[in-house]
Amino acid sequence: MAESDSGEKTEEPTAKKLSDARKKGQIARSKDLGTMFVLVGSAAALMLMGNSLVEGLAKMMTRLLSLSRKETMDVHALYQVISDSISAITVPFLWIHIIIVFAALIGNMLLGGISFSWEAMAPKASKLSPMAGFKRMFRVQSYVELIKSILKFLVVFISAYLLLSSLFGQILSLSTENIPHNFAHAVSLLMWMFLALAFSIGIIVVIDAPYQVWNHNRELKMSMQEIKDEMKSSEGSPETKGRIRRAQYEMSERRMMQDVPQSDVVITNPTHYSIALKYDTEAGGAPVLVAKGIDEMALHIRTIAKEHNIEVVASPALARSLYYTAEPNEEIPEQLFAAVAQILAFIFQLSAHKKGQARRPKPVAKNLPIPDEFRY
Repeated sequence: MAESDSGEKTEEPTAKKLSDARKKGQIARSKDLGTMFVLVGSAAALMLMGNSLVEGLAKMMTRLLSLSRKETMDVHALYQVISDSISAITVPFLWIHIIIVFAALIGNMLLGGISFSWEAMAPKASKLSPMAGFKRMFRVQSYVELIKSILKFLVVFISAYLLLSSLFGQILSLSTENIPHNFAHAVSLLMWMFLALAFSIGIIVVIDAPYQVWNHNRELKMSMQEIKDEMKSSEGSPETKGRIRRAQYEMSERRMMQDVPQSDVVITNPTHYSIALKYDTEAGGAPVLVAKGIDEMALHIRTIAKEHNIEVVASPALARSLYYTAEPNEEIPEQLFAAVAQILAFIFQLSAHKKGQARRPKPVAKNLPIPDEFRY
């Protein structure tokens, strides 16, 4: 039962799944929304530029039907006449196309936004397969499209019937009007009917757009196993991350061991903890923690220190405090300056004593000034 549940796609798609789908061209789209905008844009363009287009066509026809004998016999003159005639309708046609293209872009970008996908345009053998096409015919989406087509037909048919019924009197009165006013009136009626029929598709769009969003989200839903697999592929498997952490830890250890010979003192627990410190007397500032470790690492630090004649001082409380409050290549906390200063003073005096320049220093105090909040 658990296995079957894990395969059910009940979870919302992740951001990566949505991003991958968009790259493949899989976004929510409503064809009816784009169709409505194109039709409404076409009606608006004809209503705005219709008079200019008619005037341009009239000029073109008048010019082409009134050619002189000289113009018909001269090829160059005839080309000029044709060029002038076409230029009369170029601007209206250009504006009509701009308005329609702009409406088409807006209609298709409202739902899903802009998406360019070469993968979606690439040829696929499955699209040419008769069996695959036969299966697509009986998908749920095919039945939905069939129902939408029937609804669109009914909506447009009913809208057209209502428009014709309401404008029937004006249509009949066209025969009693004078020419060319009756032609202008007829064109005006046709344009308004066209615009109203284009808007009637909005009834389908109100249903189709939310459905397309819901269906797109449903198709991209994921199972729990898919989400886990995605997390593994994007972040790496636990085994891989473990190997990376081990490799990073080993590299850090090697860097610390290389820096131990440059330290001034190693403070120990004396068995479980080892802390290597360096203090640059010329640069000033605070002492820097060079390396730290526990158990085997602590023993390794002490071994290197002895090999390079670095003093090892036992101070359990201070060693634990430094281990838990400072990181390699960082300055020690200000609250531990006083305790560390006593250790460094002892080391420098001991070094001077070995050179015959000072007395042997007293051993380091057992109770160093370590704040209670820095005791571990």
